[in-house]
Amino acid sequence: MVKRQWVRVWALVLAGAGIVGQGAQASDYQDLVLLSDAFQQWKADDNSIGRVTEDAAGQPIEPVSDYSPQAIATRLEMLTSLQTELADMDYSQWSRSQQVDWLALRSRLDQHEYRLRVSRYWARDPGFYVDRMLWLTFTELPVEGAKREQLLAELRGIPVLVSAAQANLTDVAADFACLAIHNLSNSDGVGHGHPYRETPPAGVIGWYSDLAERARTAQPELLPDIEAAREAVVALNDWLVENRDGWTASAGSGKAAFDWYLKHVKLMPWTSDDLVIIGERELDRLWSLYALEQHRNRQEPLLLPATTAEDYQARIAATDEKIRRFLVEQDIITIPDYVGELDTNVPWQVRPGGLNFWEAVQFRDPAPDHLHAVIPGHRFDILLADNLAHPIRKHIRSGARIEGWATYLEEAMLQSGLFADTPRVRELIHVFGIFRAARVPADVWLQTGQMTAPEVVSYWREQVPFLDEDVARVDAEIYLRRPPGYGVGYSIGKVQMDKLLADRKRQLGDDFNLKDFHDAIMDAGPLPLSLVRWEMTGLDDEVKQLWSRDPIPLD
Repeated sequence: MVKRQWVRVWALVLAGAGIVGQGAQASDYQDLVLLSDAFQQWKADDNSIGRVTEDAAGQPIEPVSDYSPQAIATRLEMLTSLQTELADMDYSQWSRSQQVDWLALRSRLDQHEYRLRVSRYWARDPGFYVDRMLWLTFTELPVEGAKREQLLAELRGIPVLVSAAQANLTDVAADFACLAIHNLSNSDGVGHGHPYRETPPAGVIGWYSDLAERARTAQPELLPDIEAAREAVVALNDWLVENRDGWTASAGSGKAAFDWYLKHVKLMPWTSDDLVIIGERELDRLWSLYALEQHRNRQEPLLLPATTAEDYQARIAATDEKIRRFLVEQDIITIPDYVGELDTNVPWQVRPGGLNFWEAVQFRDPAPDHLHAVIPGHRFDILLADNLAHPIRKHIRSGARIEGWATYLEEAMLQSGLFADTPRVRELIHVFGIFRAARVPADVWLQTGQMTAPEVVSYWREQVPFLDEDVARVDAEIYLRRPPGYGVGYSIGKVQMDKLLADRKRQLGDDFNLKDFHDAIMDAGPLPLSLVRWEMTGLDDEVKQLWSRDPIPLD
């Protein structure tokens, strides 16, 4: 019944969009816009197919999506129809920018096919379910009205989610299982986004105990549902521990599939082997710059970490003012009027074991991550992207473009003179760069099965100053469990930015203007950088190899 309803709904969606039945003659750019809209609807409906909305007692729950083989087959059927319609379009008479949009949209369709055929997190990664279990435990009590009903729905959905996990997890990878077991019973040691506790709760299970303890005095009527949810989470943990030794598969995609993803989804002009060479070269380059900078600054006083929250906040405020003034006075980039105060990434926290990596840098000087994650990095970048009016590009977010831009800013602003009066901060910029570069080969090795997550942690800690065990483990998990190749995007995206800057300077010579260049990057939207480069420069040496499409290697 679900599949028949889904097919019927999609027949209406595609027919209403003018997509179905056009054959191979779809050559109007508006057809691409309509297909993009249909794809957005597919993604929205993808999260609602066959959802369970009640528990065994008939009470409403936070819906649990159906990831059975039948449901996945239905999703693939509809996605394939979108891919076919896109492939049948004749774009030969379109403008370069319109052809960029065609490639960009195809890459997003391919990304979702890869997710359904290769990544298959619902079948391979217990963390796919564990992630959903944590955040509700941070709820401040008491809650009333709609917030109370929402919390109860989320709590009552946990046993249903655990049952779905045990049914769907048929092909679990060893690293994924180990990471999920660790996160269920242990604090990650970083806790970004978590409420502060002097002694962090012991993982997801510990946070349910924390919620129950607070409910005993603040809202005891919630305790039965909290305890039932906690028991379900404990049962999942016990099930994972019991079955762990039987799960031996690699969590990575495999080399052939990963190379396909780099070309078809990330639209990069390099293979995984190329990325290792580039990443290791960047790592050596940045270590040499770090050594030279330390020698240059050997007579300068060391930067000491902030010792109070007030001191740290004052440093953040001064950094924000300095960067914004520099961006304006040095004609670096346009700051639209709607860009106001932006939040920061690394909160003040006192840890019994001392500073972690991010704190060791940011508590000394907030500039490295403020450039990367605040302005003109992530928060600024995404705010501008959210204000794009473009009917297709407003929906597209390339991780390598977003992280590549943010990483480029660190060294670009150093070279532009931002830290002329703070030489020791230049050392911290290089420390950040070292960690970004070290991610490249490690990310490739994770995806190709050449390293496990614990082995990557050891590799990184040998390569990166200040890096602690907890941040290394959390980052290894992030880049193993996010869409493939996210970890390479920082330094490789930065290399692509450098290449684009060089191309544009060579083309324009004395007419080159850095502010215009940066504004054009923002105006293009966060598309894969190979597409931005073609659109901006007309150089097609990278994109000419992207037009042909190969099937995903599934072996």
